[in-house]
Amino acid sequence: MHKTLQAFTGKMDINRDLILLLVIGGLYSLSIFLSNTFVNVYLWRQAGDYSTIAFYNLGIYLFQPITFILAGKIAKKVDRVIVLRLGVICLSLFFLSVLFIAENAATYNFLLGSVLGIGFGFYWLAFNVLTFEITEPESRDFFNGFLGVLQSFAGMIGPILAGTIIAKMEETIGYTVIFTVSFCLFIAAVVCSFFLKRRQAEGRFHFRRVLGEWNHNKNWRKILNAHIAQGLREGIFLFVITIWVFVATGSEFSLGMFNLLLSGLSFVLYFIVTRWIKSSMRKKFILTGALILYFSIYIILFDVSYTKLMIYAGLIGLAYPIVNVPYFSMTFDVIGKAWKAKELRVEYIVVREVFANIGRVTAIVVFVIAITLFSAEVIIPYLLAFFGLGHIVIYLFVKDIYLGASGKKESITKEPVTDEKNR
Repeated sequence: MHKTLQAFTGKMDINRDLILLLVIGGLYSLSIFLSNTFVNVYLWRQAGDYSTIAFYNLGIYLFQPITFILAGKIAKKVDRVIVLRLGVICLSLFFLSVLFIAENAATYNFLLGSVLGIGFGFYWLAFNVLTFEITEPESRDFFNGFLGVLQSFAGMIGPILAGTIIAKMEETIGYTVIFTVSFCLFIAAVVCSFFLKRRQAEGRFHFRRVLGEWNHNKNWRKILNAHIAQGLREGIFLFVITIWVFVATGSEFSLGMFNLLLSGLSFVLYFIVTRWIKSSMRKKFILTGALILYFSIYIILFDVSYTKLMIYAGLIGLAYPIVNVPYFSMTFDVIGKAWKAKELRVEYIVVREVFANIGRVTAIVVFVIAITLFSAEVIIPYLLAFFGLGHIVIYLFVKDIYLGASGKKESITKEPVTDEKNR
């Protein structure tokens, strides 16, 4: 794999830890795409209402930021690879819980979401911190892009494989099989983590101090606002579209085909974007992808059919790589140039995730209130049209972010001076 990546990146240095982190990210993605896509459908089959799905996702996004803060404190005292393992173990416990609860899963929707949120919190805190430490500014676009390739590949084969298994087997047996396979994949990720170099942080956990950088660092404030906007879109889109596809077709296999098209196009685009993106083009890429993401919503907004949903899948499959690679790289660059980033990198990652989840929780709470006051079929299109603006709002915040030349020491009270006008 090292030679393949070296050929793909040219002269860029690719170390063993970077490869291992990509492998762990790939195993995680395959497991999540194999099963988590269908947990929403599993709950829908049992309850048949949006509130059950919404409270399941609310449990995820409430406990994820809380766990991020806890994981950050732990990461400043122990090896962050251990935090990564804790996350994978909690995710494994989630799938074991689903298997154990089985047909009563809808009754324990919020509890199941909470367990998954805890797993996500531990996993993504460690994964993001390790990404920040293992990659350099010149390798971040490659890492984020190649990780996107792996995620897209997992998104191609995971849902279609799961959908086929569920369609071919008796319903409950099919779900049992895919949840069991996901559990095994997470165990494999734990094994891979033992080969990562030990990485310990020192010092106290200064969450409030980094939160206070909002008042001193304009770039940090803008990127945090962008993450709230990102969360507002993700909060309801991640489950509403899945349910729409299933309701339109009544078939898990059709949902698998939807994700196959979406992830297949993303797979190709991540390769292209990773290979050709330049830092000077990041903002243009973000704007282009954001516009495609938003206007594609109107294809399905007021007249849902499987054909239109597939067209929508193709468009967002093209758009997400165009947005995500430059956006995530810019985020890590802002953190890298922030005050005491080396000592407080864990805290910066935690604060970033807390703000993203503020957006997600806000969106779900508004969703629950809206479907309580109005008919779900009537109000959901308007909610999607409003919250779908999230990535356009991201661009409005990041377009004025400018980063100084590498190697300059940043001041706590002054913004970096830069000549990178087109960054």
